[in-house]
Amino acid sequence: MRKQKGFSLIELLIVVAIILIIAAIAIPNLLRARIAANESASVSAIRTINTAEVTYATSFPTKGYSDTLTVLGGASPCTPAVATACLIDNVLASATAAPGKSGYTYNVTPVATGTINTSYTVGASPLNYNQSGVRDFCSNEDGVIRFDAGAPAQTPVTTNAACIAFTVLP
Repeated sequence: MRKQKGFSLIELLIVVAIILIIAAIAIPNLLRARIAANESASVSAIRTINTAEVTYATSFPTKGYSDTLTVLGGASPCTPAVATACLIDNVLASATAAPGKSGYTYNVTPVATGTINTSYTVGASPLNYNQSGVRDFCSNEDGVIRFDAGAPAQTPVTTNAACIAFTVLP
């Protein structure tokens, strides 16, 4: 009778159980890390939009701030104009609806005085609450980024008053 070499079924099941326990510990941490990365990308995108808005208002003083987020972008190759400023990439410029960018959707709402947009509010909300993010972000022409605990099915902030009510991001 020959002695067989290899692993028994019990040994294989124990190894699989250990792998499952490690995965059960690691997956929630991975999801939290992804949410943190999406929120960080959203804050960075709002900073980019703030910079683009100031550049737009400086470049087109008779218009002021942009009317929409898409105006800040432009197709490649891009020629800067009032309708296509070429200041942000098209992925961010078209992130006003799903699939958004980095799990968030964005919205820019101007406030007009006569024919000139004298202020704006930019807001960002997670596409899938508790999966792509858990906080809403906003900013306006003062450049201060604010946040608030999000809620399922929220849309980006569109008014200066609602944005001011958020907590200032440290």
